[in-house]
Amino acid sequence: MSTMSRSRTSLSPATSERSTLPMGASAEPDSPEFKPLEPTREELLTHFFERFKFYTSLCLGTSAILAVFAFLFLIPFVVEPAIQTILAEFAPEAGICAVSEHIYAETLTNCTWASCREGCTTTHTKCHKIRVNLARRPFEENAPVPNEWDATDLKFLINPEGCGYPPRVNCSEFASDYAGKKAPKIFPCYYSMTRPELVVARYSWDTTIRGLILALVLPTTVFVFSLSVLAYWHCHCCDRACNRRVHAESFASKEDKLLCELDEDPSDDVF
Repeated sequence: MSTMSRSRTSLSPATSERSTLPMGASAEPDSPEFKPLEPTREELLTHFFERFKFYTSLCLGTSAILAVFAFLFLIPFVVEPAIQTILAEFAPEAGICAVSEHIYAETLTNCTWASCREGCTTTHTKCHKIRVNLARRPFEENAPVPNEWDATDLKFLINPEGCGYPPRVNCSEFASDYAGKKAPKIFPCYYSMTRPELVVARYSWDTTIRGLILALVLPTTVFVFSLSVLAYWHCHCCDRACNRRVHAESFASKEDKLLCELDEDPSDDVF
């Protein structure tokens, strides 16, 4: 009974070694008759590729999920504001604006709109409401104040969304720069061609297009690339289709067969 248990121990895969003894023979792992077989290069490469495939698939799956959540997050914060900005069709050159009214209000009822909001998804009980007069002609440094305005008492926003997050948007600094004691009498502003009541302080066509392209292209590229690699590795239908194509390419086409038959035809030989 002890001989059988010793034989099973020597042949068990737990020792990670294989014996070259004949079937039915037994030997201790430390004996000179026991010769372990080293794994071949093909087995090592296969094992390495399987581990690489597992960890890479895990990373690609995580990247695909994060790309979906990133795209859903960017829709209300980047994609939608960029589309609204493009549809507003702001004038390429800044016009001339001057503050006509500045109100610092409190409570929700008095802050139904605001020139600047720190946070685009929250409501504020304190806000700055700035209105401006607009002259639709190019702004020039040290130009005199216009005597006539094309529009008066328009709502003045910090950007097309009217909101943002620090440090890019600071509503206290914005109100001080445009409606404070040291604010200039006239300053450049951008007006909309399709929405006459919309006037903003900051606008850039290049920044808007760049943000829209990045928000659409980057998550989509990561998602499509990750899903394509995962489908190629783990989708059996794709694997069968690729193998079928390779198998079909191993046979000669009808045109090649016809050329071979013409070459072998003895009637074409010249005697």
